[in-house]
Amino acid sequence: MITTNAAPEETPSLKNFESSMAELESIVRMLEAGESSLEQALSAFERGIALTRSCQLQLDQAEQRVRVLLETPEGLVTQELLDAAN
Repeated sequence: MITTNAAPEETPSLKNFESSMAELESIVRMLEAGESSLEQALSAFERGIALTRSCQLQLDQAEQRVRVLLETPEGLVTQELLDAAN
């Protein structure tokens, strides 16, 4: 689990993937605009890193769930099954 100094309602792990991605996209747009102070940009960058890590963890967990669902009785995950899942 990712821990940050953010308030509980802002902790990335408490958000779903879609809302985390939307917030991350907003942060990227704000940083690309280049109109923030250095302190605001650093704070937004830190938040973006936390969101990125949270999203990656959620993607890893989803991939593991798919692998479990596609596992053959012999315990193998075939490439064909993975390709079909994508």
